[in-house]
Amino acid sequence: MRVLGLVHQYIPLRSAGAESHVHAMLRALAQAGHHVDVVLSHQVGQPYDLDGVHVHPAVDMRTDANPYVETADLIVTHLSNTTRATVFGKFNNVPVAVVHHNDFAPTRDALTMSWARTDLVATNSEWMTEALVSWGIERQLQLPPTVIVRPVADPASYATKPGDRVTLVNLRRSAPGTDNGLSKGGEVFRALVERMPDVQFLGVTGAYGVQIELGDLPNVEVLDHVPHDRMRDLVYHRTRVLLVPSNYESWGRVASEAITSGIPVIASPTPGLVEQLGGAATFADPEDIDSWETALRALLKPAAWRRASKAARERAAELDDIGRADLAAWVEAAERTVATGGWHPRVLAEYLV
Repeated sequence: MRVLGLVHQYIPLRSAGAESHVHAMLRALAQAGHHVDVVLSHQVGQPYDLDGVHVHPAVDMRTDANPYVETADLIVTHLSNTTRATVFGKFNNVPVAVVHHNDFAPTRDALTMSWARTDLVATNSEWMTEALVSWGIERQLQLPPTVIVRPVADPASYATKPGDRVTLVNLRRSAPGTDNGLSKGGEVFRALVERMPDVQFLGVTGAYGVQIELGDLPNVEVLDHVPHDRMRDLVYHRTRVLLVPSNYESWGRVASEAITSGIPVIASPTPGLVEQLGGAATFADPEDIDSWETALRALLKPAAWRRASKAARERAAELDDIGRADLAAWVEAAERTVATGGWHPRVLAEYLV
């Protein structure tokens, strides 16, 4: 079958968790023998191939997806392109699969628009699926079929010998009035750098969001945005402990990448991170800086670090098995959606059986 990805940006230029996850899903379809094109709406440049996926950047911030839609058997989309893609599917009679990374209204509401079309939803976690089902029940909506596809971090791409730095990937700080004030924990990171001058830190500029300013603090090094294929050598090879102090995280791809090397993680107790890491991480409230400092100082002690590293490696192996099974289920669900002609949404309560 011919698969069309309609997304805003793509790896390696935008190496964020959502983009890496969607690429893994599209790569799995390509590896299964399907032809996969990706048309970008907000990234300019020359066409390129990546792992069997044919990527077509926009030209002068304009893109014409119509030729690809006309020959597609399945459209795959996420985030800001969700509404656009589901409308394309509706008016071209092409099934649409939506990758659901969060439970925010813009992408969630698009799943049941009467003037659009969604045939399959791929959530990134069990808690996201449960939240979506609860939302549908509350509104008496019949939702499309759902498959869980947890983000995979291939050990062959990320595993390395840990280093000596305490690292935060994406220095995004809270910026009220933009993107719901979401933060990746830049404020927590800066506070720890200031409080712990005896510890060496590593910050990595994120692919999006307002980044925290660290000035000339002597015990921190900041790297510009790092492409996904350089993360192992430039980031994880230098990292002893990874911090994930986000105030919202539906999963946490950087944590999955880090634990493949046995790098312990201190994280916020968001539903996604708790499901993902379980007992293999230390959890701390991002509003309580004291708890982060206490947890970090404890984890930097050799014996505690070795125990946490062992737990991280064990959890990474479990997630690797789960992720591979999820990708296989995703390919099967995508193929079934096309073979059956898709699922036609019935969103009014009176149509419910």
